[in-house]
Amino acid sequence: MKSLSRLRHLAMILENVKPHPNPKVYFEQYSLRGDDAARILWFAGVVNDDILGKRVLDAGCGTGVLGLGAVLLGAEMVLGVDLDDEALKVALDNAKSLGLYFGICFVRADISHLPLAKRLDTIIQNPPFGVHRRGADRIFLEAAIGSAKVVYSLHKYTPSNHAFLSNFISKLGGRLSSHLRFTITIPHTFNFHREVKRKVNVILYRILCV
Repeated sequence: MKSLSRLRHLAMILENVKPHPNPKVYFEQYSLRGDDAARILWFAGVVNDDILGKRVLDAGCGTGVLGLGAVLLGAEMVLGVDLDDEALKVALDNAKSLGLYFGICFVRADISHLPLAKRLDTIIQNPPFGVHRRGADRIFLEAAIGSAKVVYSLHKYTPSNHAFLSNFISKLGGRLSSHLRFTITIPHTFNFHREVKRKVNVILYRILCV
C-alpha cells in the first residue's frame, strides 16, 4: 500500500506539468497524462532501479514530464532533448513551477546527432509512433541503443508491430530484458481527432545495450 501511495503521489505531481500549447502533427506531439507518465517512470525507477542516482536522458522530452519525473525519483542528472523550441520553453517553465529547475537541463538538438555513446546510464523516451512519419520511432531507437546502459522506449502495441520492433532492436544490438503492456489515454489534440480522449494500447520496452 505504501508503494501504491507513492505511485499515486508521483502521478498527482506530474498532472501539474503543462502540455504543449501548440502541438504539431509532424512531430506527433501529444501530452502524456500524469498517471501514464508515472507508470512508465515507476517501471524504470522502482521496479528496475534504473533512475535513482543515474544519469538519465529524456529523449524527445516535449514539455518535460518524463525528465521531471526522473528528477523526482532521485536521478543524479537529467537531460531533456527536443527539436521544438516551443516545447522546451514550456518544459523549462514546468521545471521552475515544480521547483525542479536545478535538477534538469534542457537542450534543443536532434537526438540522432547527439554524441552520447556510453555517457548515460538510462534513456527514457516516448518517440512518435510513426503514424504520420513512417519510421520515426525507429530513428529514436537507433540513436538510443548504444548511447546508454539501458533504454526505456514506449511504442504503440499491435502484435505485428511488436514482432517487427523486437527484431529491429535485436539487429541494433539491443537485448529486450522485459516489457510492460498497458493503455494510455490521449486527449483530443488535433482537428482530425474525433474523440474527447482515446485509449491506445502501448508497450514499454526495457532494452539492455550490449
